[in-house]
Parts: sequence; structure tokens; C-alpha cells
Amino acid sequence: MLPALLEIEKIRERLQIIFPEGTPERSKCTGLAAARTIFTMLYVGAIEGGVWLSPNFVYRMGQSQARKTSDKSRLAYLDAVQKPGTPEPKDRWYKENTRESIRDEVLRNGLVAIGAVLTNPEVPTTSSKGRYTLRSDLAELFDPKLSAETFLETAENWRKRHLTANALATVQILRIAAAGAKTKVSVKLPNGEARVLSPGLSSIITKAVVEVFGTMFLVNPAVLWISESGNKVVEENDQFLKKLGIKIEPEKVLPDVILADTSEGRTHFIFVEVVSSDGPIHETRRRDLLKLATLAGYSPEQVLFVTAFQSRSHHAFKKTIASLAWGSFAWCFAEPDHIIAFDGTVAGAPRKLCEFI
Repeated sequence: MLPALLEIEKIRERLQIIFPEGTPERSKCTGLAAARTIFTMLYVGAIEGGVWLSPNFVYRMGQSQARKTSDKSRLAYLDAVQKPGTPEPKDRWYKENTRESIRDEVLRNGLVAIGAVLTNPEVPTTSSKGRYTLRSDLAELFDPKLSAETFLETAENWRKRHLTANALATVQILRIAAAGAKTKVSVKLPNGEARVLSPGLSSIITKAVVEVFGTMFLVNPAVLWISESGNKVVEENDQFLKKLGIKIEPEKVLPDVILADTSEGRTHFIFVEVVSSDGPIHETRRRDLLKLATLAGYSPEQVLFVTAFQSRSHHAFKKTIASLAWGSFAWCFAEPDHIIAFDGTVAGAPRKLCEFI
């Protein structure tokens, strides 16, 4: 028996909740094309254990067909759409040449990448045969009978089961940001200790740098320094850095965050500038921070520079992006698994930071 259908706009509304801000590739998973794709999967029964969907099923669907919701009509469509030369509805959603957008953008780079849709490994990507099916526990979230309370609880449980730890952390941090960050921000350090920072966007970005960026891009991360508002030099941090030979002079150079990555017997120092309004790592700043490490006897190859932002759409990113130093990196916690390398390379997938040098 085919599942009950939810209206496309309501599917899209639920997708916005299932995949909140901070979810990797969120736009591909929550747009109209994604909602139409999931509607079509539900329409033909392309749910785990059932039939396999081909992008052809989506781009040959039209509004007039979507309104035919009886099991008989839906099964007739499934039968017809698998045959060559099937008449196409005049109000079809997509033209023939948009098949790649559904296959590549919505499915492969969106719903499949996030774990919402499963693929048949025995069918090649370019095959006209169906190879996509909706994960059954996700399909349950589009049951029209679900109450609002039950939906929210089930969606939360689904995220916990299927999203990565970094993705869940980013979602949580963005929720804090959306709430206005009127309360103090607790940052969990890699060694299990916690540091409480004053309210504000800078503290939220700092939390993301430590909890998300550090674990995603460093092999063996450690926090050496966090500059705090109202208490720029923390004695414990200062003493630890002095043991490493790095002397911070607040009146001259005061980093926001210093991370260390120790792997294969070598240490890399990562100087991070947190930008909520201004203050990126431009060329002068890069030279000053590099000097801190080289005066302590470390080679330039052991030092990396990152400017951290909330998102690429945030005004601070747009304001400062043109001034970022060559040889540095930019990272946005709204897109945590991407990093921009200012050496002519844009990294689209997570890589350990030391792999860039």
C-alpha cells in the first residue's frame, strides 16, 4: 500500500525543520526541488524496501498528475513513467534538460550526501533505471497524521541517528546564534575542560572554532589560547604559551584563538581571528602573528592562519573577504565542512588542515 501524501509546500516546511541552519548542503535538501523529489518518491512508493526512483520520475511529474492521489492513479504513473515514449503532462515541473539538476544537485549532492536517500550500488549513476529510495525512517516524518509535537520529537531523533557529530554541533551553535546569544557561551575544550565566554557573536564563533573546526580539520587538536572580552590575557593560557616560547604582548599582537595540531611528531600552530564585524587576517596581521611563532624558534611551515566567520552571507564576510591575506584560510561555521584556501584553491570537502601545506 502506498503512503499517504503530504502537500509539496508542507513537505518543504518540514524539510526546513528536519534540516535546520548549519546542516551540510542544507539548501539542496530544503528547496522546492527537494520537496518535489520527496513528494514523487512518496507518490510512487520509492521508500526503503520498495521501488527505486529515477530522476525521470520527478521531471516528468506535473501538477495535474500530482493531484491524482488514488493508489490506482499513482501506480499507473509509475508503470507509465518507466516506459519510453510516455506522453508528458503539459504542466510538467521540469524540462528534459533539468534531469542532471535533480540527479546531481538534489539527490547526489544533497539528500544522498546527508543520508536521507539511499542508492542502489548495482545501478550506475548515469543509468536510466531507478537507483534512489527514501530512507524509511525519514519517510515517516512526512506522514500527514503526525502531530506537530510528535513531528518535532521524531525529527530530532532522526538527526541524532543520521547527522554527524560535527553537523549536530553546528546546528546547536546556530540555534544559539539565532536566539541572540543573550547568555554566556560555554566552550568545551578538546581535553574535556570548559571555558565560559561573555555573550555575543564573537563568542559563538569562537565556540564553533573550538568544537567544530578543531575536530573537523585538525588531527590532534589542542587549544593554547582564547582571548576573552574583558580579560584579554588569561594567566593560565599565557603561562602555557611562554613554556612553548611564544610571548603574547597584548598592546602589540593579541590573537583571538591559538590552536595546535600535533601529529607524526610535528606541531602546527593555527592562529585564528574571529570576525563578527572586523579584524580579519590581512597581510600585516599575518606577518605579526607569524613573527610570534618564528621568534619562538618555529618554522613558517608550522604556522597556519584562519579567519573565522558566521557565514558567507554575513556582512562581516562580505566586508573583509577582499582583504584576507594570501596563504591564509577562511572558514564559516554555517558551512562547517568547507574551507577556503587563499592560494587559488577552494576545498569543497573536509580535509585535515595540515594537508594543505
